[in-house]
Amino acid sequence: MRAYLGLGSNLGDRAYYLEEAISALMSPTIKIVNTSRIYETEPWGVMDQPLYWNQVIEVETTLEPVDLLHACQEIELRLGRERKLHWGPRTIDIDLLLYDNRVSESEELTLPHPYLEDRAFVLAPLREISPKLVLPSGRSITDVSGEGKVHPLI
Repeated sequence: MRAYLGLGSNLGDRAYYLEEAISALMSPTIKIVNTSRIYETEPWGVMDQPLYWNQVIEVETTLEPVDLLHACQEIELRLGRERKLHWGPRTIDIDLLLYDNRVSESEELTLPHPYLEDRAFVLAPLREISPKLVLPSGRSITDVSGEGKVHPLI
């Protein structure tokens, strides 16, 4: 199955955390297909924090959505992610944005990501690596811009 993951970091060596997360995701059950450039973005929610570095990766996986979510959460923990403040600063964040265009909602996981179409910091890199993508809402990725300023770094 094809999935898109949003990565973000705004504490410490942001490049290191993004690279380490991508390396840790590579496994027999997860294959990296495509990686966007890194974008510097303003925080979302809690504004008084450092700027983020964000990127999106496309993966092929044999994991079911909730198992992919758990794999991402384990990597976050290994890389020092602390969940002290909702939308607060973090070493690494790995969000499951889309999973094979599935739409579902459970206590643990909502697909697509509930804020996907609102956040420019995931839409810009997602548009970069999959410009013909049609979102589960039926909207083309090129028709959705989201909120916030994004600046490509690399």
